[in-house]
Amino acid sequence: MKQESAFDISTFTNPSGEIVFRVSGWLDGKRVRKNFPTRPEAEAERQVLEVQRLQGDTGIRTAVTRLTDEQLHEAEALFRRISGQTHALSFFVEYALTNYRAPVAQKLLTEAITEFLVIKDHEREQDLLSEPYLTRMKRDLKRLQKHFPKATVAELTSVKLVEYFEARRAAHKTFNNRRGVVSAFLKFALQRDWIADNPLAKIPPRRLRRRRGCAITFSASQASELMAHVEAHYPTAVPFFALCLFAGIRPCLRTGEILRLQPSHVRLDTNLIRIDGEVSKVREPRHVTIQPNLAAWLQAYPLKKFPIIPANLQHIREKVAQKFPLAHDVMRHTYISMFVAKFRSLGEAALQAGNSEVIIRKHYLDQNTTEEADHFFSIVPKKVEASAAPITSILATAA
Repeated sequence: MKQESAFDISTFTNPSGEIVFRVSGWLDGKRVRKNFPTRPEAEAERQVLEVQRLQGDTGIRTAVTRLTDEQLHEAEALFRRISGQTHALSFFVEYALTNYRAPVAQKLLTEAITEFLVIKDHEREQDLLSEPYLTRMKRDLKRLQKHFPKATVAELTSVKLVEYFEARRAAHKTFNNRRGVVSAFLKFALQRDWIADNPLAKIPPRRLRRRRGCAITFSASQASELMAHVEAHYPTAVPFFALCLFAGIRPCLRTGEILRLQPSHVRLDTNLIRIDGEVSKVREPRHVTIQPNLAAWLQAYPLKKFPIIPANLQHIREKVAQKFPLAHDVMRHTYISMFVAKFRSLGEAALQAGNSEVIIRKHYLDQNTTEEADHFFSIVPKKVEASAAPITSILATAA
């Protein structure tokens, strides 16, 4: 149904006798009367007056513009979005023009990560990356890809990345670890022109509170009970536990040094364990002195008969962890803290553990007493205890 107009068009005869078309009505409380020589002109004026009347109710105004209808709609939408802001629309446009740089190519995140890991695999083959670092990088990038399944690399803004770094209420150290992996990836993306700027420039690493003595360790009594339990129930795994506990070999069953350690590296004749660069987590070789009690364990359970990594080690470790708090690296932490307590040498502990003196001082100094350390380094197999032979004689026999 056609809506009735608020303005009428009628014929009117001027005093001169000329017939005109009059538009009449009310606009904003004022009477309107205009004469036009033709009806089309009068009709056009009535339409203009109708728009002006509607403007008072809806806020719509007529204006001469070069913008298309689509551009006008977009402009109206933008003004609605910045409603309440202290800056004008021109401020936001100027900011975008100054700071935004369109990437040369829009690259899907999944494709970009695949290309990045091809490069990293090649670097690993060239011995430029360690296997543990590459494994962690792949795991973190898989998590990143899962968090942004359909995104392009250019869509990884600083706001979105902070949300990802803080996912599941991540601790500051986890935040920094995730940021480090993403940083390496985004530098690669920047070189490929998949992004115009690195959004991590606006995301500084989180500050960590450094505390001394925070490493989780076993007491000498716990270590003795652990080895007695393994010896009684899982003798095939004795070399693994002995090397991790009494030599500080990194014990992780996914990327740890213990996985790459070979029997040929363990030399009872020279009382040394040779950690080659290919074995070491930090790619730097080191020597670990075989203490008398470790020599006793390795003599009682020789590596020729008992492999360092038995076939069912993962299952054995899970079983042992049900009885003892076998947290990540707790055996290695125990060895380092006991070594420092017994020999009182931060430098030697750093050399044998493959750490810096700063780390040794912060996390292992004064964790245990000398008496506790002596007890720890006197833990030997049951068969040696039964023989009542001095540990030094066992070491001499091994040599």
